Amino acid sequence: MTAAHVTAAETGLTGLTGLPGLTAQTAETAGSNAWLNVAIFGAFVAVTLVVVFRASRDTRTASDYYAAGRAFTGAQNGIAISGDYLSAASFLGIAGAIAVYGYDGFLYSIGFLVAWLVALLLVAELLRNTGKYTMGDVLSFRMRQRPVRAAAATSTLAVSFFYLLAQMAGAGGLVALLLGIESKVGQALVIAVVGALMILYVLIGGMKGTTWVQIIKAVLLISGAAVMTAWVLGKYGMNLSTLLGAAVENSPKAGEKVLEPGLQYGATEVTKLDFLSLAVALVLGTAGLPHILMRFYTVPTAREARRSVVWAIVLIGVFYLFTLVLGYGAAALVGPAEILAAPGKANSAAPLLAAALGGPILLGFIAAVAFATILAVVAGLTITASASFAHDIYANVIKRGAADDKDAEVRVARITAVVIGGVAIVGGIVANGQNIAFLVALAFAVAASANLPTILYSLFWKRFNTAGALWSIYGGLTVCVLLIVFSPAVSGRPSAMFPNADFDLFPLQNPGLVSIPVSFLLGWLGTVLSKPGDAAKHAEMEVRALTGAGSEKATAH
Repeated sequence: MTAAHVTAAETGLTGLTGLPGLTAQTAETAGSNAWLNVAIFGAFVAVTLVVVFRASRDTRTASDYYAAGRAFTGAQNGIAISGDYLSAASFLGIAGAIAVYGYDGFLYSIGFLVAWLVALLLVAELLRNTGKYTMGDVLSFRMRQRPVRAAAATSTLAVSFFYLLAQMAGAGGLVALLLGIESKVGQALVIAVVGALMILYVLIGGMKGTTWVQIIKAVLLISGAAVMTAWVLGKYGMNLSTLLGAAVENSPKAGEKVLEPGLQYGATEVTKLDFLSLAVALVLGTAGLPHILMRFYTVPTAREARRSVVWAIVLIGVFYLFTLVLGYGAAALVGPAEILAAPGKANSAAPLLAAALGGPILLGFIAAVAFATILAVVAGLTITASASFAHDIYANVIKRGAADDKDAEVRVARITAVVIGGVAIVGGIVANGQNIAFLVALAFAVAASANLPTILYSLFWKRFNTAGALWSIYGGLTVCVLLIVFSPAVSGRPSAMFPNADFDLFPLQNPGLVSIPVSFLLGWLGTVLSKPGDAAKHAEMEVRALTGAGSEKATAH
């Protein structure tokens, strides 16, 4: 391996994953109450399925299926956005990263939160005014429809796939911990069950049902995190400094390094670059995530879209403050050794903390919330990907805007959801065991590389044209995916997806530092080497984006 391959040994955490007896102990703690855990999760599934069935009664048109009939208020949509955004990476991955790596793990929270300022200031209102159902509507407004819509759908499917990998991996690790399932076959079966439930939510409820599931999940997740945060602080006299001191004492391999920068990313110059690359991907990625962008279309006006983002920022910011306490609380009360030895490794930190605080009942509740988190996010991703294929590829590329009948587009979307669900299940089985926050960071890099440059150019650059859009989307996507494939995240190290292979030619785990500038450059290059775009169309788009004039007509079904 090269010098870039920084392992646990280099961060002072060597040997933690192999301590004898800890895995069995953890499995006994959680797995002995398997039926209780299953009952709590089953109750959540039953309640949400009832909600989805009720919502499905009003899902008749494409607008209902894709955009929930644009019937949600800004507050409701903001809560749903937080439910969509606070994925398994936020709850399981970040808490685990903080528990093991301390300060460096909390940097994920900062990056995810700051990213919302980009979304609020640059894209939320403008997208709502210019789009209809998908990102492809915005990008094709002033360009040739078919090639740009095909490119937008391709990037949407790619981003959704990487994001789904993380959620499915989280499902496998979580249930492995809850039910004491240590075999890969058993965990694969669990991932398949989660995928089937996800498909069911999307097929029945469409965007309206999915949105209500996300609202319920957001309330449960933030409430559960608040209770655990207060409980942890209560054990240390409501004193954060005392908690941090206990985390240091219970992290003997790392010591005070858990309170300082550099435990995960400071060992070499390459890892410092890796951190910079991660930060760029996190901050710029949110504004290019198709399942977040699609949520802006579920509200009736641009003003409500802005309110949605403000609500989301507040809720997400509060939650990420909770993860700081939860992560260090897991380090203090459980310890990095037992966390890394558990069936979900770092992803098990929050459930193990729940078990240490409140025993099997709190563990069952928190695990059900984590499962709800996974189900809601994967449902949102699936409906976004299927809508993009059906609306952009089927309706506007294949059928050239004239489908055989008005229900055909929704029917294709439902079929696509089943296919995407199957692909996500397979991918989740392959990625099982990876840190979820890290996997989501890869999805952010793909979103920032393939989508964000094209969106910004489309909204703000008068000369931008079809060639520039295609160069930016396909070029950014190709470069990003290739760098991921040849990175240490995929091969060349024990924690990689394929640990026995060694084709890691690119030294950074996250490609954002290279792929995002390349995408901006390709968009500029493709534009200046071809004829300028339609100036009249740009003027119309600019007026609509800034004032909302004509947007209601554009979004009418």
